[in-house]
Amino acid sequence: MTDLNDRAKAFEAKYAHDEAMAFKATARRNKLFGLWAAGLMGKEGDAAAAYANDVIASDFEEAGDDDVLRKVGGDLEAAGLAQDKSALEAKLAEMLTQAKAQLAEG
Repeated sequence: MTDLNDRAKAFEAKYAHDEAMAFKATARRNKLFGLWAAGLMGKEGDAAAAYANDVIASDFEEAGDDDVLRKVGGDLEAAGLAQDKSALEAKLAEMLTQAKAQLAEG
């Protein structure tokens, strides 16, 4: 019975670790996405970092990526830099790949 309990605890620990890493990757992806969009809008330094933080915060509005895409898409459109949704989704996917690579590097 001890082996079964040990396996269950190991599985729970791995699941918790995987969930934490997924959360960190998503937050970093959103930051990178925000910095990319800030650069398109001509924001630099503290203004770019503040915008990236706004993008991170926007992800807590609803489940999924639509809230982040809506925020960045709307802001780019307001700045006269409209992008179609598929282009934004592709950039978001690219940023997730970068975020995961950065986390793997440490």
